[in-house]
Amino acid sequence: MRKKMSKKLLAVALSAGMALSLAACTSADDNNGDGGNTGSGTTDPGTTDPGTTDPGTTDPDAGVSNIITDADGNPIDLGGMEIIIRNWWSPEEPAAPANEYEEARDEYREWIQETYNFTIKEVAMSDWGSTPSDFVDFATSGGDGSYYVWVVRDDPAITSAMASGLMYDLSTLDCLDFSEAKFQKNRLHEQYSKGGEIYAMFAGTSEARTGVYFNKQVLKDAGIEPDDIYDMQANGTWTWDAFAEMMAKVQRDTNNDGIDDIFGLTVNEGNMTMAAIYSNGSELIGKDASGYVYKLEDPATVEALEWTVDMFNKYDNHDPEGAQWDYYKEEFLNGVVGFMVEDEYAGTPGNFLEDAEFEIGFVMFPAGPQGSLVNCWSNNPACIANVYDAETAWKIAFAYDLFTNEPAGYEDYNGYLSTARQGIFDTRAVDETITMMSSAEHGMITYHGMIPNLNLGPDFTWGVGVGAVVSEKIEAIATTWKTYVDEANK
Repeated sequence: MRKKMSKKLLAVALSAGMALSLAACTSADDNNGDGGNTGSGTTDPGTTDPGTTDPGTTDPDAGVSNIITDADGNPIDLGGMEIIIRNWWSPEEPAAPANEYEEARDEYREWIQETYNFTIKEVAMSDWGSTPSDFVDFATSGGDGSYYVWVVRDDPAITSAMASGLMYDLSTLDCLDFSEAKFQKNRLHEQYSKGGEIYAMFAGTSEARTGVYFNKQVLKDAGIEPDDIYDMQANGTWTWDAFAEMMAKVQRDTNNDGIDDIFGLTVNEGNMTMAAIYSNGSELIGKDASGYVYKLEDPATVEALEWTVDMFNKYDNHDPEGAQWDYYKEEFLNGVVGFMVEDEYAGTPGNFLEDAEFEIGFVMFPAGPQGSLVNCWSNNPACIANVYDAETAWKIAFAYDLFTNEPAGYEDYNGYLSTARQGIFDTRAVDETITMMSSAEHGMITYHGMIPNLNLGPDFTWGVGVGAVVSEKIEAIATTWKTYVDEANK
């Protein structure tokens, strides 16, 4: 049996976690009117009838606040359901809390499980590669009696599953309120929507993605004050032109042999290509009221591609013959490059930049002439397979919604910042750059991952590198992608 939560922490946890879910109480049976989510069914764990909300007492000394009740005034009873949030990274037994936030979170989660009679945990049950096929196999087989929330990823198999009815329409489950802050912080449900239907969700702050790392000593040697880049990011002057000017200053021949030995840029070209497109106010596939929109040939996209190839030709044309695709990591660690375009996670504990022997800065990718400083959010979608009846799906979603609430006092907690502080990032990178990248003001979602059969790297970005001719690359794939988009809009 789990330990009882203290009255003080119980009241704190409830006042935050339960208040967000007070609207989650209409009968699950009332949500079956869409006629499309009957599923193949699994054993119903109980016969609760979620009906009304009893706010209960708000006296903190009583240790009770805002308990969600059924039509008879009893706490919602999930019948002892064991729910697994199935991903590819969580251990079977979670680590002990490492800070006050984790203690408060764990106590809150213990309370909701005791109060509403269910268990829930996150477990790695697939790996990153097999997750899409594992989900499709589960959904097409009708399930195996387990109660899963599946954490999947952008993949043609998942978007095809959405189109073919294998994912439960979450918009029919009134325990989920997508206007809540925890969903609006990332808007993933918009990405995984079609018409008025919603097939996946993510709760919480978005992860920082592609930015620009810089070697502070290399910049100083070239006469650049590293903190100036943070100032430019703050005052709106961190642009493509400013980035190019700095790369030109950094790249030079230091031993007068006629060959540059300090370089402006090293990069995973695909990351920079996409970051440039987003930073110029564009994307490859967009979405409007009519559906998905092909944007590869939009002027802002083409401008970004042309500029990117120009930067590659000038400052990234120095990999040795036969080098592996990820040679850029070694090159940056060798201390001979000023800038590296890479994802934020590279600087967190356990990743390759922890071996760096020099000071590193990190800023957002610079703004293009048609755009702004932007982080394209890419979070892991959580979904429910369409194998459950409406009441069971409601219960799974109800539990997930409670599980993903934050305890009181931590509503704006950003765990990514805590992780970043343990990595190689300096104070300004954490407090300014990574904070900005998680904010709604600097965030966006995009839709190329929602187009079945569209494989971004093999189709296009892997070919955008040193010496690429942009017009030829576009011409080679344009007709195919237009066909994919037309099919996705049917």
